[in-house]
Amino acid sequence: MKLLVINGPNLNFLGIREKGIYGTQDYNYLVNMIQEKAKAENCEIECFQSNHEGAIIDRIQAAYFDGTQGIVINPGAYTHYSYAIRDALASIEVPKVEIHISDITKREEFRKNSVTKAACDHQIYGKGLDGYIMAIDFILGK
Repeated sequence: MKLLVINGPNLNFLGIREKGIYGTQDYNYLVNMIQEKAKAENCEIECFQSNHEGAIIDRIQAAYFDGTQGIVINPGAYTHYSYAIRDALASIEVPKVEIHISDITKREEFRKNSVTKAACDHQIYGKGLDGYIMAIDFILGK
């Protein structure tokens, strides 16, 4: 199975930004954790990160053509207002899971609203980096 993990703005600053919320592990730790999961499940998982909305949309659209069979996405702040990413996700008919490291329901009011959630099959939040593994398991049907 071929999966795509998309991380939006500021996720490349894991381990640097707001450690009390996002933890001390850096982005390379997250990518390595995901790649270990890929090996364990005998599947291919590409990790993609961008701070640019258009690049994220381009990668989602490319997934339509490249055989991607499932998408895990942490849209970062775009979660709350990017109808363009929401529409790109809605155009791809593969299982999709929205992931958030922190519990967005217990944070600032604006973080409680997700415009991208409706284009996904499932949403996971507040589970730290383990949420990514849970999202992959959801797509794999585990």
